Amino acid sequence: MTSAIFPRRFFRPVLFCLVLPLLAALLPALVLAQQSPAPSGLPIPRFVSLRSGEVNIRTGPGVRYPIDWVFLRKDMPVEIVAEFDTWRRIRDAEGTEGWVHQSLLSGKRTIVFTAPLASLRREPRESAPLVAKAEPGVIGELQECRPAWCRVKAAGLTGWVQPIEVWGVYPDEWMR
Repeated sequence: MTSAIFPRRFFRPVLFCLVLPLLAALLPALVLAQQSPAPSGLPIPRFVSLRSGEVNIRTGPGVRYPIDWVFLRKDMPVEIVAEFDTWRRIRDAEGTEGWVHQSLLSGKRTIVFTAPLASLRREPRESAPLVAKAEPGVIGELQECRPAWCRVKAAGLTGWVQPIEVWGVYPDEWMR
């Protein structure tokens, strides 16, 4: 209907004049978005662990934000889900989220057993002999991971566990 009032050749220059300034305005933001990784330069999300036995979890990224939780387990695995400057938004195995300063986190990879009685095996296969059974809440050090099995050290024992029995590793994650 508008083509009866305005000739077709009118729309191309008008469209060009409207779109060009919009693209020019968005281009710097698009370039910055591609060049600005997370402050740490590391992937998000990722698993880390708590460096201290007492870690304040805040409602926002800074000391002026109130403390919402206090985590009391050193080496507990947490997942970094966001970053802001030197602050990391973390989530624990139960889904509790909050902000902590990066100095309270360690790159050491740990897991927490979540299955009712997880089987720690001598080799990475279900028919391998049992090393131990682990109760929920036991924390172990993650040593190696393949898609179906992870080697962990917990309570002085080393063995293989299936990732579905622990929290702190992604499905099909490879780690050496």
